[in-house]
Amino acid sequence: MAGHGHGHTPAAWTGVIIAFIGFCVAGAFMVMSNPVGFWAGMGLIVAGAVVGGAMRLAGLGQKPQPVVRSQS
Repeated sequence: MAGHGHGHTPAAWTGVIIAFIGFCVAGAFMVMSNPVGFWAGMGLIVAGAVVGGAMRLAGLGQKPQPVVRSQS
């Protein structure tokens, strides 16, 4: 997959970084028994997916490539 540039786009990096921060926030607040902070972290995880998808639609994601299938 590395040869195809899988995930090496600004949209992918931004979405994953935001989701990772949300995961860390949710985990920390879960340990502290704070449900409001936990759900805020979960909201950040969803926001990461939304931001990554919006950036992909804006043209910052991987360009579609044709699928080449070999006959066997």
